[in-house]
Amino acid sequence: MADPIELLQGTLDMLILQTLQWGPRHGHGIGQFLRARSEEALQIEHGSLYPALHRLERQGWISAEWKASEANRRAKYYKLTAAGKRQLAKEQSRWAAMVKAVARVMRPAEG
Repeated sequence: MADPIELLQGTLDMLILQTLQWGPRHGHGIGQFLRARSEEALQIEHGSLYPALHRLERQGWISAEWKASEANRRAKYYKLTAAGKRQLAKEQSRWAAMVKAVARVMRPAEG
């Protein structure tokens, strides 16, 4: 995509948690998944992705372990925790409320 979309603050955390609900992934795999699912609209730079992963791990919303990747290289795999599942549900509710609010502004009721 010629003009990638910039994420709103806090959105990356929600997208990472959402991605991990379908199973563990290494950091690069998370970035690839987000890029593919967004049809290349979301280009998550390592400088944003890895600090977010470390922050989520410190908060206890994800856990990590070192394993061999598909290419037989050592990679840190991240997994959603029970606390992360609860946080994802909260984030999804907030996101839905924000989408509704923005839609109301963008499409005001006709006179």
